[in-house]
Amino acid sequence: MLSLAVFLPIVCGLLLLLLGRRVSHRARQVLVETVTVVTSLLVLFCLLNRRGTAYTPFFLLQNLPIRFAIDGVGSVFTAIVAFLWPLAALYGFEYMEHEGGENHFFALYTVTYGVTLGISTAANILTLYFFYEFLTLCTLPLVMHGTQKPSEHAGYTYMLYSFFGAALAFIGVMLVLVLNYGDGGAFTMGGVMAQAAAEHPTMVQLGYLCAFLGFGVKAAVFPFHVWLPEASVAPTPVTALLHAVAVVKSGVFAIIRVTYFSFGAQVLRGTAAQSIALLLASVTIVYGSTMAVKEHHFKRRLAYSTVSNLSYIVLAASLMTQSGLTAALAHMLFHALIKITLFFCAGAVMVKTGRTQIEDLRGLSRVMPFTCAVYTVGAISLMGTPLLPGFVSKWLIGSAAIETGTAMGMVGVAALLISAVLTAIYLMGPAMSMYFRPLEGMEKVVSCDPGLRMKLPFAVLTAAIVLCGLFSDPIITLLAKLSAGVM
Repeated sequence: MLSLAVFLPIVCGLLLLLLGRRVSHRARQVLVETVTVVTSLLVLFCLLNRRGTAYTPFFLLQNLPIRFAIDGVGSVFTAIVAFLWPLAALYGFEYMEHEGGENHFFALYTVTYGVTLGISTAANILTLYFFYEFLTLCTLPLVMHGTQKPSEHAGYTYMLYSFFGAALAFIGVMLVLVLNYGDGGAFTMGGVMAQAAAEHPTMVQLGYLCAFLGFGVKAAVFPFHVWLPEASVAPTPVTALLHAVAVVKSGVFAIIRVTYFSFGAQVLRGTAAQSIALLLASVTIVYGSTMAVKEHHFKRRLAYSTVSNLSYIVLAASLMTQSGLTAALAHMLFHALIKITLFFCAGAVMVKTGRTQIEDLRGLSRVMPFTCAVYTVGAISLMGTPLLPGFVSKWLIGSAAIETGTAMGMVGVAALLISAVLTAIYLMGPAMSMYFRPLEGMEKVVSCDPGLRMKLPFAVLTAAIVLCGLFSDPIITLLAKLSAGVM
């Protein structure tokens, strides 16, 4: 069943790509949404019955299996992907009507769903790396959709950074496969490199840093973040998934995997490798927030916000404690919900009004009341307002950093505090302008809020954000149990 959930969207997406324009507009939308929803239902079934054995559909080579399983940590990322993808597809149907090229777009969009599930359910480091590379190949044409010069440049940048990251990550992957004494790089809580670290400590730390930096490219860790703001030229359904779910969360998820399940937190804690990881995460948090304040393009501002918030997760994971892992999972979940909502709002503004700059958002609440209200809920949540989920995950990260009692932990706390102030500036500035500045150039427009296919995802996501804030205690309790491996 788990293999079916992974390969169904891949096969159906490739079939749709082959059929091309022979599939009607209506049939394509029905097929894509049906496959997406069925896949999510299969994932739900697997999540509810995840204590079954691992599935091995094939072997790349002898003793090198492609294997799927869902453990506690993997179930979090898998659930995020399965919940958000049907909503993103529905949103995309209305958005892409003005973009063109819907045939290959939705075909690759569907393939990407299966590939991302392949990463989230990977049972060993080889499977994760295999699908991680496949993710680059199937998202590259999406980034370049439209084949205009900005799109081509963004695609080239994305490809260059991704391939460089893949080469670095491959060093760490091979080190795990060669030096560990486990089952072909199988993910095991606590890692499988304890004996190798005792015999070759420097090599293991260097291997971890290669894996961290390599997977950190998709997680937009400074200085490998450049591709992410560039990719904001892609259609919003792509950037929403790039910046909230598929690509960037695959990067942070891979870092979590290699830290806790391959190399081992106990092996790495207190080493120079951990200090470097924490320092890079702290620098990225402040840098991304600073660049977001300076940026005047709506989507690029949100892109820099993603750069910063991804490193919140990386920082928490790099603390290499159970509370740090719980905090990382919490922010991975809450940030995905909030950021995809914010990008959806930005896309709605751009496609319905043609406005892309922050200064052009003034007064929009008068003609886009629903969109502006949803944006405001997402903004006040991500900036860390109490009773909303952004506050909860940021509090957990700060608490976990203080608990370590280390200098680098306090550096991380300082980065969080600086970023909190900057986040309030770059997110609430547009919201205040929407509500308290005069509308210009659209005085005769009654309403330009999007249609139902966009509004429905808005409503579901906003409700999810509010509910996650109001009922954060049981969610965090569940995440703590999953991170401890007791569920």
